[in-house]
Amino acid sequence: MKTLKKAIMLSMVLMLLCGVIYPLAMTGISQLAFNKKANGSMITLDGKEVGSSLIGQSFTDPRFFRGRVSSVNYNTYTEDDKKAGKYTGVASGSQNLAPSNKALADRVQKDIEDFLKTHPDVKKEDIPTDLLTSSGSGLDPDISPEAAKIQISAVAKATGIADSDLEQMVKKHTTGKTLGIFGEPRVNVLQVNLEIASILKQQGKL
Repeated sequence: MKTLKKAIMLSMVLMLLCGVIYPLAMTGISQLAFNKKANGSMITLDGKEVGSSLIGQSFTDPRFFRGRVSSVNYNTYTEDDKKAGKYTGVASGSQNLAPSNKALADRVQKDIEDFLKTHPDVKKEDIPTDLLTSSGSGLDPDISPEAAKIQISAVAKATGIADSDLEQMVKKHTTGKTLGIFGEPRVNVLQVNLEIASILKQQGKL
């Protein structure tokens, strides 16, 4: 009985420490020291949350920059998608198709054709790879600086915003390599597009 009593007491103490005190302490510290990150790195516009800087969105309006392809549609589905059975629940990941897979080849070819229609000044071979491929998670919010720069001319024509101003926006929302050595420079598509949206709204075009 003494051994059982010690085991029960130890279990209760550890449950209190690991299941209550530690989670509450970590939550409190994160809310105080890293509030924005702890709450999903949300981005607001006019007082409303419009997305997270960590999760991409699908932009089809020619006035905005395009992001990467998403095999999970960035977890965004319409009611029609759900009725058609396309909704598979919230997820992340890629389709994991081999380069020789016909479905992948057909999808890439279609995306190339769609891109060239809206960017007639761009040559097929100049389209950056990240605009035609999805990330491992399917939720990547960033594109390469090259992928952003190649879209500037088309976005400028669609919005009336000067190329130089768009270049400054892209530069403003470009993040370099982490710690100077990890990863690659990247542009957050949502943040650039929100700046464009603010300008269009001020001009009464949105």
